[in-house]
Amino acid sequence: MSNIGVIGAGSWGTALATVVADKGNKVKIFDVDEKHLKSMEKYRENVDYLPGVSLSDNITMVYSSEEALQSADVVLFSAPAQHFRSALTAAKDFIPEDALIINVAKGIEKGTHKRMSEIAVEVMGDAVMDRYVVLSGPSHAEEVGRRMPTTVATASRNMEAASKIQDLFMTGRFRVYTADDVVGVELGGALKNIIALGAGISDGMGFGDNAKAALMTRGLAEITRLGVKLGARPETFSGLTGTGDLIVTCTSMHSRNRRCGIMMGEGMAPEEAIEKVGMVVEGMFTAEAAYELAKIAGVEMPITDAIYKVTKGQIGASEAAEMLMGRDKRHELD
Repeated sequence: MSNIGVIGAGSWGTALATVVADKGNKVKIFDVDEKHLKSMEKYRENVDYLPGVSLSDNITMVYSSEEALQSADVVLFSAPAQHFRSALTAAKDFIPEDALIINVAKGIEKGTHKRMSEIAVEVMGDAVMDRYVVLSGPSHAEEVGRRMPTTVATASRNMEAASKIQDLFMTGRFRVYTADDVVGVELGGALKNIIALGAGISDGMGFGDNAKAALMTRGLAEITRLGVKLGARPETFSGLTGTGDLIVTCTSMHSRNRRCGIMMGEGMAPEEAIEKVGMVVEGMFTAEAAYELAKIAGVEMPITDAIYKVTKGQIGASEAAEMLMGRDKRHELD
């Protein structure tokens, strides 16, 4: 059995803690919100972010990252993408030298345009990548916490590390594949949130399945274009962490990004929509970072461009739809 330290007590960190705790592993969860931790401790449930899922006796709430990571074999970071740098910086001195590090945040850092693994290298040096693993795929916390069948992938440049995390999480209800394309897995998980905002906007405007299918398909095309330009393999975007994650995020009401998009499509201001969702909407941040990154990389991303401008209030949803539908004709595979 392993000792797992979890940094971040949101819905996803809690759901993943239940997966490994069910297998007899010991889990310590730390979060900067002490009041939230005390609630979890009192009710043995994450009432705020994952209600209805009882916490195993193998899960303990602790009140410092040092305590969470003491004697940890595996450290799981489940902080929002925009806070990963600060969370890792605060925890790095307490991470045991032989502990594997898992990151499950899906986003691109604003300002720096860095993926999460690039942030890890900046904070801890390149050697960290030999024990750094990304866990990603179509996986709503609400379903994982209730032990519904789910399939994800672990990616690392060190396949031994990816395989160890595969073994740690693999159950009869949580199937795990391995991959070595860290760039592609991280970008697929981050960029699909932007397309999910667009799918929600389309739904909120009353458009049908045709429009959403087009958004998803053409969205995947531009995700792949940027990914390949940045060093990812194109086939990664056809897998669980590309197409799979895109489908689940664009079609489910569990998706914060889609729910936020629906409200914007109905006419709500972006800031009000985020507040209504009540949790971090990663796509709102990633849209800005990806918009800027695409310009730097010289990659055409018209859907990302339109959604970014909607999130910033520069154009309305109707104008975005007209802009996308009115583009010059072209060959589909160009």
